[in-house]
Amino acid sequence: MPGPFRSALVLALAALLAACGGGTRYRPVSDVPVRIGPPYKVRGTTYTPAAQPAYDMLGYATWYGSESGNQVANGERFRPSWITGAHKTLPLPTYVEVTALDTGRRIVVRVNDRGPFGESARIIDLSRGAAELLGVRHRGKAAVRVRVVEPDEKDRAALRKGKPARALPPIAPRTLANLQAQFERGVGTR
Repeated sequence: MPGPFRSALVLALAALLAACGGGTRYRPVSDVPVRIGPPYKVRGTTYTPAAQPAYDMLGYATWYGSESGNQVANGERFRPSWITGAHKTLPLPTYVEVTALDTGRRIVVRVNDRGPFGESARIIDLSRGAAELLGVRHRGKAAVRVRVVEPDEKDRAALRKGKPARALPPIAPRTLANLQAQFERGVGTR
């Protein structure tokens, strides 16, 4: 086989192999299968994912956004502008309602990643898009309520396409005051 032909063949085969096996393969954005996963360890702490349909917690939200294009825990591509989040143990994906405790503003977020790790009072990491929609992006950390919800298919479809679910009205002032007091007695004193 002549030298130039062999070189061209080798380059063509290398390009073909790179196209077939190179790069990250992302899972399509889908609500099925729901993945719970086995226990895992990060920085010496073991986390045990589990179905938690009654999950309703107060804590802190942080946000992340510089990992654009990375693969998230359920295999999808991370898109910073989408309304997504990360949680340590909820099934992937799970839909949660996140309420900012300073304003009562509420949004629905699609959890498709793991985190936040470190400080135990941090209960959710929000994508940049979710943090902007909730009105907490300008802060590094915000007091929130996170609870599992079952949005209708129209809202699920919007979130799977990177769009926000329908706007939710702020929670009632009396309910917000109660949540703020609970936060101060519990999380706020840590």
